Amino acid sequence: MRTLALDMGSRCGWAIGKAGEVCSGVWDIAPRRGESPGMRYLHLRAHLQHVRAAYPDLAAVFYEQAHHRGGAATEYAVGCVATVQAWCAEHGIEHAAVHSATIKKHATGKGNAPKDAVMAAMRGRGFTPADDNEADALALLDWAFAQGGAR
Repeated sequence: MRTLALDMGSRCGWAIGKAGEVCSGVWDIAPRRGESPGMRYLHLRAHLQHVRAAYPDLAAVFYEQAHHRGGAATEYAVGCVATVQAWCAEHGIEHAAVHSATIKKHATGKGNAPKDAVMAAMRGRGFTPADDNEADALALLDWAFAQGGAR
């Protein structure tokens, strides 16, 4: 069974795998020119559909817990979480939010580690993240594996 980890944002970091087999990257889910803001959720859903088609053994999705920053950022984060939760419910896939401090502490030993420390930690584990979004998703997947992956 595979586990998917998401660091949601306009540049959505993702990592999917099972023990010994991990793929990762970044999806651009921002609305394109002329699209309504709600299109970001449809772009996210389309990527989730591609993942499910490629990995029918997907059993769980973990994502970074949305922090309430206020305004548009909170609306964006909550919308992404709602999209993932609804998609998981439709397909009978487990899902759970994980606090960013938990992810950072697992990756670096410090719950308030800066982005570059998480990137360095993931490189130290043999990954080559393109940016901090992918590094965060890899760190979250690594945390999920340490917890037993899909429960």
